[in-house]
Amino acid sequence: MRFGFSRPVFWAAGAVLVCLLGVVSVRAQGGPGDGPQTTDTLFKNILVLKGMRIDTFFDAMGMFAASMGDDCTYCHSKKAVLDRNAFADATPRIQRARQMIVMMQALNKQYFGGAPKVTCFTCHRGAYTPANSPRFSLQYGSPDDDPNVMDFIPDTRTSADQILDKYLQAIGGPGALAKLTSFTAKGTYSGFDTGDKEIPVEIFAKAPNQRSWIIHLLDGPSYRVYDGTNGWWAGPDAPAPIEVLTSGNLDRARLEALVAFPSTIKQSFTSWKVGRTAIGDMDVTIVQGTKEGLLPVNFYFDNATGLLVRIVRWNETPVGPVPTQLEYTDYRDVAGVKMPFSWVMTQTYMQATIKLTALQPNVAVDAARFARPPVVPRQAK
Repeated sequence: MRFGFSRPVFWAAGAVLVCLLGVVSVRAQGGPGDGPQTTDTLFKNILVLKGMRIDTFFDAMGMFAASMGDDCTYCHSKKAVLDRNAFADATPRIQRARQMIVMMQALNKQYFGGAPKVTCFTCHRGAYTPANSPRFSLQYGSPDDDPNVMDFIPDTRTSADQILDKYLQAIGGPGALAKLTSFTAKGTYSGFDTGDKEIPVEIFAKAPNQRSWIIHLLDGPSYRVYDGTNGWWAGPDAPAPIEVLTSGNLDRARLEALVAFPSTIKQSFTSWKVGRTAIGDMDVTIVQGTKEGLLPVNFYFDNATGLLVRIVRWNETPVGPVPTQLEYTDYRDVAGVKMPFSWVMTQTYMQATIKLTALQPNVAVDAARFARPPVVPRQAK
């Protein structure tokens, strides 16, 4: 793990340290039979965010990092870089952050019926101190057109069915998609948790919606498994021996499996909305899917090719909605189906790149690949 990045970059690497280093600040380590764990049963010194599922908790930590524009040790003790237990130290900034969370929750309760309309990012926007004076560069400068928006103006000239049908045809058509029943792949994984070094990754997938990764970290294998209904994360980089995915993070695993076998994409959401935007110089169409109990999901399709280039979804947390972005490139033909061989996952607390070097379609995949993963012994630090 590298330290000392410039401020625009290194906060994200530091934020992921909450995942990697905070795991020792625990009171109890659950066994493999346990269900989803919460903050007050796993971590020490949790006062305000009690009862939050662990996978949602790290989204919330990412909200703080993104809002302040710095790494986790801006609030946590600097000693936490080398001493994991120091994450539990109640520093003055942690105590201040607790006050800010209480204030934010009170504002939302009083004025917005408890909905998380006011968040850390509302005021901070990547700065330590909220601005209290107008900025002419914002008022008269070029607008920041962020395509990753939850609310956008609908384009009624085109239906979601038309865009999704174009996408399915662009990647090979329903006939070829129906013939792709499974695949195994090998490649590399790199990110803040590897110091940006590429390490081996294996991927196993089976239609219609099963998928698993094995990332071969130096400390041992890291498993990311989705069996079509349930999802898990286990490994030396996980905050618990086995982290059970819940809510929005479970839905992210579902979306990753859906991209591998997208025949049922139109049935995967109960309602759709279409919009137009751009990603850099690329004109794209947004097709936003919604379903009960989850925040919307944006699918971005290149207008020129019809291919899926980005997915953005949000996870609901007690401190506001937190995004995850998946970007897909390097489409190649596999058994008559165009599949992305490279994708980048961006979250508020980490970023990772997967590059496939080999993919074998329609091979037998052992059902055990999609079972609850084993507990990976943690090496002493």
